[in-house]
Amino acid sequence: MSLVKRNNLMLPNLMTEFFTPDWFGGMETYKNVPAVNIIENDKDFALELALPGFVKEDFNIEVDNDVLTISSEVERETEAKEDNYTRREFRKASFKRAFTLPETVNTDTINAAYENGILRLTLPKKEESLPKPKRLIQIG
Repeated sequence: MSLVKRNNLMLPNLMTEFFTPDWFGGMETYKNVPAVNIIENDKDFALELALPGFVKEDFNIEVDNDVLTISSEVERETEAKEDNYTRREFRKASFKRAFTLPETVNTDTINAAYENGILRLTLPKKEESLPKPKRLIQIG
């Protein structure tokens, strides 16, 4: 993958910006941004996002102009409104990650699956970008 766009922050912390290396894009860790693994092999790219506590209907995944955007905005409410909470930590959770896709990705065949708190996306490479098998050339 080439570039990861930063999430918009109103006033970024200068010390965090200075001491957090972002050489490869998306390496910074903020509280509400899920961690991501990007794996490349001969046939495709794979993205794995750690997102425990969600269900697959919570995600919005879209591709527009070779930018893959994964987002979610969920507000969990308990059904019992009359409970007298001493402490309540369930709250609205949202995130948005955007990835600029390389030209080698076939955007028409991207698929996703969510299992055990991991969102996995498979981004197949275009046929012309796949490695060609080795061939023997005869001397004439």
